[in-house]
Parts: sequence; structure tokens; C-alpha cells
Amino acid sequence: MIQFSPEKLKLILDRFQETSLVVIGDFMLDRYVWGKVSRISPEAPVPVVEVESESVRLGGAANVVLNVSKLGASVFPIGLVGKDAAGEELVQILQDQGFSTEGLLTDESRPTTVKSRIIAHDQHVVRADWEQNHPAEKKIQDHVLDLLKRSAPVHGIVLEDYNKGMFSAELIHRIIEYANERYIPVYVDPKYDHFFDYQNVTVFKPNRKETSERLNISLKNEEDVNRAGNLLLENLHCQAVLITLGERGMVLFQKDESPKHVETKAVKVHDVSGAGDTVIATMAVANASGCTLIESATLANYAAGIVCGEVGVVPISGSRLYEVMLDDSKPEHTPS
Repeated sequence: MIQFSPEKLKLILDRFQETSLVVIGDFMLDRYVWGKVSRISPEAPVPVVEVESESVRLGGAANVVLNVSKLGASVFPIGLVGKDAAGEELVQILQDQGFSTEGLLTDESRPTTVKSRIIAHDQHVVRADWEQNHPAEKKIQDHVLDLLKRSAPVHGIVLEDYNKGMFSAELIHRIIEYANERYIPVYVDPKYDHFFDYQNVTVFKPNRKETSERLNISLKNEEDVNRAGNLLLENLHCQAVLITLGERGMVLFQKDESPKHVETKAVKVHDVSGAGDTVIATMAVANASGCTLIESATLANYAAGIVCGEVGVVPISGSRLYEVMLDDSKPEHTPS
């Protein structure tokens, strides 16, 4: 694990303020119903949640946008919403947070993606999803490219793919081609459908389950993980692969270098929701602002550890990241 001095950390966070990213992906609204369980329903063997409160948060690519901003970087969001109340609410939340919503395109053929979670005693009870994941029409994809071109100057592009219809193979290839021609780094958080379409990107960040299923490799041990990472490097021709392994941390693969294992920093895991969003946001901001890939992965690992200690999808701020990393770098004192 790389250690950062207070001076180095401050310099890194100061550079975040000078960094500008574009986040393209599947924007969602996360609804939470909070309550407690004291009995089982007489109608079926399911818990009855007595509702105490409700809340709404940004989810999916919108959560990545929020994380990028909280870290101190500038961000331009590009994505889809439906022509419905949820879409209006999502746009309003983004505007209230100070984000441009010029890049939020209305697609009347789909609802706004909404995930509703019922949580009791800090535990998920059930989740209900509203979504349609057919690919966006060609005219919308063309509009996405136009918006990307108008967003310059930009130091990095994040592609946040939840397989909800934002991306097609053609749009992915066009975005990457545009970025590579201009030497703009591209950071990808993939899902299953377009897994192998993300060729020639800077960082490709799958989790353990996605990697295992798409490569048909059971990631039981270090040897399995190393084999999978090197296969992805070879097949995707990317600069780096970052496989996240939950409680086992993450492993960074780069061509002609040995794998680098970054151990998890989550002390107490309450909820892993949004941890992947935090990792790709932190990785992209750090690397686009000048950090090396292993420095960026280390920062992302700390950020994910903080988020996993919270319940629900929450962003990570630059100041909180600084505090936690600074505290972790202090030598332990034993009482005399």
C-alpha cells in the first residue's frame, strides 16, 4: 500500500480542483424507505416494515457525477431520463446541486430508471426497480457525441454502464475513438452486455462477479485473479485493468508490470451500494489530475472503504478522504 505524506495528499487534492471530467452513463434515481421490523405479515412469511422516513438520492452515473464533484473536480453529466415525474425530479436534484443538466436528454421511449430500496435496521429488505434497457435511438447517440465535443476542454471521460440503454457498441466505439484522437483518458465501469466493446481505454474497472461471469473463470484465489486480469489486458488492449474484489480489496494490472494488490480499507462494512461508483470516480479524478495509476487505485480504495461504512448510496468528499488517509498514516501509539 502506498503511503502519502500530508503534503503530498494536499497537493493531490489541490490538483483535483483544476480537473474537469465528463461522465456519460445510465442516470438513476435512488429512493429509500427507512423503517423497522417488529412482526411478520399474517398474509405471507415476509417482514412488515413500519416506515419511519423516506429519502431520494442520485444513483448510477448520477452518483458518479456527485462523487466527482465532491472530490473537488468539475464535471459535465451526459445521460438519459424519461419524460416522467422521476426524470423531472432527477434533473431538479442535479440542478439544486449546481450541475449543468444540458446533457440530460429526454427519451420518451423509456421511464427514468428508479431503484427503490426498503431498509430496516440498517439492512436491505427488498429492492424494486423501474427500468427499460433497450438501446437509445441513433439520433440520441449522435446528440451524445455532439455534447461531448462541446464539453471541451476535458481531462478525462468516465463511461458508467449499468446496461440500462445509454450505450450501444457503436456509441462506445465512437466515444473511445474521439477520446483517443485527442489523448483524453477514458475510465470505464462496465456491466455484462458491452463488456468486451470497451477496447483501447485507459482504465477498465470490472468487479469480481462481472469478471468471473464474462471470462467464465472462477476467481477463487490469487492465481485465478491474475489470470483474469492479464486476459482482460490482452483482449481489451487497455492501459490498465482494475478488478475490485469486495472485502479482498482490488488488483491493478498494467502491461509488462506485475499485478499490484491494494488491500481493502473498509473497517466496518454496512452497505456496499455505490462503492463501485466511488471507485471509478476517485480513480478517474486522481489519474486525470496527474496521479499514477497505483496512486489513483490507492486513493480509490480508501474512498470505497469510507463509503462501505455508510448505509445507502453516499458520496465521498475530498476533505473526508484527506482526514481518513491522514489518520491511517499516523503511527500507532501504545500506552506506557
